[in-house]
Amino acid sequence: MTFTIFFATSTGKTEDVADRLKELLPGTEAKDVDNIDSIDELVAAESLICCVPTWNTGADEARSGTAWDDLVQEIPDKDFAGKSVAIVGLGDSSGYSDFFCDAMEELYTAFLQSGAKLIGKVSTEGYTYDDSKSIIDGKFCGLAIDEDNESELTDQRLQAWVQQINSEA
Repeated sequence: MTFTIFFATSTGKTEDVADRLKELLPGTEAKDVDNIDSIDELVAAESLICCVPTWNTGADEARSGTAWDDLVQEIPDKDFAGKSVAIVGLGDSSGYSDFFCDAMEELYTAFLQSGAKLIGKVSTEGYTYDDSKSIIDGKFCGLAIDEDNESELTDQRLQAWVQQINSEA
């Protein structure tokens, strides 16, 4: 199973996490969604890891504040049937504790509507936050990362998650 990592970043933290994932998944390519020609690059991938930050906290939609906000509108109209899609969300569990990694849910819902096989759900155990729209059926709908307050946990979380998605894909 070959993953392609798609990311968007405002501060560089999401790109850094995408690069760290790339190191854990040899042969994987990472692409900034700001630089892709069209959504067809996502459709063409064998399987996807989507890395998204949460910026527009408290908004009803367009919560990433990045190019993902436009793509999320197009994803439900594309055919991702049977493709494995895993999501990584970055957020600030302290400063924005009521909206922790909210943007993950937008991607999750869009890919669900497109027929994708969503993998990589993570337990909320070990996280400190007040609320998140990205909790579905009691779990985060992807891997939640907090580089602002819990960066010491990121490598361990990424390694465990890579094993998980490889077994689920």
